[in-house]
Amino acid sequence: MRCSKTSKKLSGITGSLSDSYSDGFGVNYTNRDNLPRRSEVVSVTEKLLELLFPGFDQRFRGEVDTEELVGICFDELASQICRAFHRSGNSACCCDDGARCEEAAFMLLEQLPAIREMLKEDVKAAYVGDPAATSCDEVILSYPGLKAIAIQRLAHVLYEAKIPFIPRMMTEYAHSATGIDIHPGATIGKGFFIDHGTGVVIGETAVLGEKVRIYQGVTLGAVSFPKDACGALIKGQKRHPTIGNNVIIYSGASVLGDIMIGDNSVIGGNVWLTESLPAGTKITAAMPENRKKFNGQPK
Repeated sequence: MRCSKTSKKLSGITGSLSDSYSDGFGVNYTNRDNLPRRSEVVSVTEKLLELLFPGFDQRFRGEVDTEELVGICFDELASQICRAFHRSGNSACCCDDGARCEEAAFMLLEQLPAIREMLKEDVKAAYVGDPAATSCDEVILSYPGLKAIAIQRLAHVLYEAKIPFIPRMMTEYAHSATGIDIHPGATIGKGFFIDHGTGVVIGETAVLGEKVRIYQGVTLGAVSFPKDACGALIKGQKRHPTIGNNVIIYSGASVLGDIMIGDNSVIGGNVWLTESLPAGTKITAAMPENRKKFNGQPK
């Protein structure tokens, strides 16, 4: 039993918290049914990975077959998507009949075979590109880059469908698990390989061609953030690089802004790059002015 003095203090804390919840700031969802749940988003993400790479982690040890697992993923996705559509102040989800939520869940599940085909190319790229890789199985079982890429490819489908919250929750889970931060909005071609991976950052509007290879500490980011007349950031504009096919970017390089890196280019370690490069360019931090001039304009 608490003494009266303790109960009074706790009551005061409760009252102060309740007052802070009523300030209208938008972080006060005391109704626990109106936002997606992190733990459940992580859970369904892991189940989707099992469908992409069946048997590798043996998450279910043969207890469920593929058809059953697809059904479980559908139910869990639809539930979390419905929560994501919920808006503050609404007493019910904007998709009461569940049709919109189910459509979005179906859309992602229907894309799984195509995502698997892209991931096969990603696995091959890692095996071919890393002399330390002994097999494709080793890549799937142990390479953090592949896990980050797989989750981003899943999240990208939901991002393109304008599903709130969940795509970013998925990629932030990958970020916490691998140290690799890829925004779900990034568009990434097949055969993508991230070697080592720790500290890699790829921004929302980045576009990567096929067979791109990057190393740890690489940033594909924005160089500046345009603001409106009131000083607020303007969102939704292209602000990250476009990387061509067969480009290699070595560790610690920062490629920033809405610039174009041409096919077959190589960017050395620790390079700071804010201008476009033509195809076939090789650039290192030791080069004069740290770059080569490109007469064309960024696209």
